[in-house]
Amino acid sequence: MTTTYDHLFAENRRHFFARGAQAVGLAALASLINTPGSARAEQAATGPGLAGFPNLPVRAKRIIYLFQSGAPSQLDLFDHKPGLANLRGSDLPDTVRQGQRLTGMTSSQANFPIAPSKFKFAQHGQSGAWISELLPHTAKIADDLCFIKSMHTEAINHDPAITFMQTGAQLAGRPSLGAWMSYGLGSENTDLPAFVAMISGSGDQPLYDRLWGSGFLPTRYAGVKFRSQGDPVLFLSNPPGINRLLRRGLLDDLSAMNELQLQETGDPEITTRIAQYEMAYRMQTSVPELTDISDEPAATFELYGEAARKPGTFAWNCLLARRLSERGVRFVQLFHRGWDQHLELPKNIALQCQTTDQPTAALVQDLKQRGLLEDTLVVWGGEFGRTVYCQGKLTAEDYGRDHHPRCFTIWLAGAGIRSGTTVGETDDFSYNITRDPVHVHDLNATILHLLGIDHAKLTFKFQGRHYRLTDVHGELVPKVLA
Repeated sequence: MTTTYDHLFAENRRHFFARGAQAVGLAALASLINTPGSARAEQAATGPGLAGFPNLPVRAKRIIYLFQSGAPSQLDLFDHKPGLANLRGSDLPDTVRQGQRLTGMTSSQANFPIAPSKFKFAQHGQSGAWISELLPHTAKIADDLCFIKSMHTEAINHDPAITFMQTGAQLAGRPSLGAWMSYGLGSENTDLPAFVAMISGSGDQPLYDRLWGSGFLPTRYAGVKFRSQGDPVLFLSNPPGINRLLRRGLLDDLSAMNELQLQETGDPEITTRIAQYEMAYRMQTSVPELTDISDEPAATFELYGEAARKPGTFAWNCLLARRLSERGVRFVQLFHRGWDQHLELPKNIALQCQTTDQPTAALVQDLKQRGLLEDTLVVWGGEFGRTVYCQGKLTAEDYGRDHHPRCFTIWLAGAGIRSGTTVGETDDFSYNITRDPVHVHDLNATILHLLGIDHAKLTFKFQGRHYRLTDVHGELVPKVLA
């Protein structure tokens, strides 16, 4: 039986060894953190990433990821299957479905009637890319894009699929792509976060903060969510009665207390807290300037559309993404909801495209004309695809589509991308991949490669194991690389 004295001795011994193990780390930290708000404190908060990174030639300095939450239908946007018109209403052959997993929303259907897209397709640009009539603005930039029509994933429902796309795992708790990038490469701007997330649209599928979170990485690498109402970032404004000078004094005193606690415990999250307070102070000036679009010429709103004047719209977020990229923000992620179209797909997908098509194309054009597309990677896509068979009742004008992880389409543009190309093919039903399959891990490995990071070498030790974004998988997709 352990006595009280034995327990106290064990506690003191653990405390002694913990303090000893922290000594080296604290000495190194002291060389970085000087006085609160100093240049060295700012470097500790926002500066370079891991030693040795980037460890490959850098093609892209920053990323804008246009994530279309809810899964856009590849059959109605990019994956043209004209032969389906003659099969309308017939049951999807078992030789195509091959007993593949169905969701609970269609598994009880008596049959699986084929639903051809009701929208017209045409080839565009010198590349001859097939694009739906729903995307006339995207069609104009066809030669700037690289389509991957053979994406596939493992998850069949939204939350695990979105989590998988963002973190490389279906279960919550892993760092997001933007967090890995911030961890490896650091920041190029001391007055703005390295990683910003914005949300637009509506729909039943929630978007959790963990999708742009840091997981088991230090929280300083998490994305900062910009809001459309009130302060763009929570608690950015001074409280009533507090001016900037007084706030500076409060932060200095708070930082001094935090550093005393750091010396006592060695908790790395305290350094994160100090860095976040300092970043928030600097953002009081940088963020209002960023979000004040009054200096944008009329030509900007002709390009992006009038919706770009309204905070919270997808168009506004696209314009802000360009302004953030101009200021050196490494990773900007736009989440746009509303693509989960199980029923009334023709009506709903048309509305989504009216909202997103023009600003999406405008962003690529705007980056290009400013010379930013040369070192900015733009990614467009959702978490999985949609079925060729109808969910619910198939009518002359209406149909719905269920989730389909076996194949879907995304596109890439910009830094290091072989523009005007299409990678991968699907069968006549856009149900199975017939050439050049690209897994989620392959996509993420390729994105990191363009940033100058060997995906197999960017790791973080957690609970005794070295983790990485691509887990133990991931191969480069050379056909997308210029």
